[in-house]
Amino acid sequence: MKNSTFLYILIALLGLAHAPIAQNINWRSFDIGQKHILNLNAGFDYGITWGVGYGYKLATKIPIVLNMEYSSPAGEHPFDDLKTKFGAQAEVARLGNFSATVRVMGNFRRYENDLVRLASFGSEISGTIGYFKPRWFVAGEFAHDKAIVTHFKHRPLAREDFPYVHDGWYLPTAGNVSYGIQSGFSFRKNDVYLKIGKVVSQDFKATPMVPFYFQMGWNKRI
Repeated sequence: MKNSTFLYILIALLGLAHAPIAQNINWRSFDIGQKHILNLNAGFDYGITWGVGYGYKLATKIPIVLNMEYSSPAGEHPFDDLKTKFGAQAEVARLGNFSATVRVMGNFRRYENDLVRLASFGSEISGTIGYFKPRWFVAGEFAHDKAIVTHFKHRPLAREDFPYVHDGWYLPTAGNVSYGIQSGFSFRKNDVYLKIGKVVSQDFKATPMVPFYFQMGWNKRI
């Protein structure tokens, strides 16, 4: 019974371990005076998703943008499952048109199915290295997304099959690593971009049921 309960918890956590796809920035497309970035995006991350985001560019020597983002699966009840993120990204190195960006975010997720409702606090750390021009860019990305602590609230259906499960906080829980490529085109005050990549578990020993992610997005610089 203990092994069955552990398997159930592991399956439930798959609902929280997503690929950290997020708003993308072309640092070379910023004009003087532009500080705000509005973002709309859609893609595939264990299902069809949509999201919105906002970024604020700080007046610092090293380019830094503060970010907040919201995303949710598309479906009949789009706000039942959600993901919110807060953090920052910075261009930490530049050599000609080559650029390296580091992004650090904290996140909160909510996921619910017939068995359990999960609420998770986690972290996302990612890096991007690529070639950026004012009109276009292409880059590779690598990221680690971890659910650090997760609260379980089980449904009656779960207790019928797993009577020994307990509600409460579990620490630590699940995490994934993702890697892929991204590219985009910039014009006037707009950036459009496309991302695609692969997802594996954080121990590199397993892959999720859907081992890839995809996202397309639009930024408006103001």
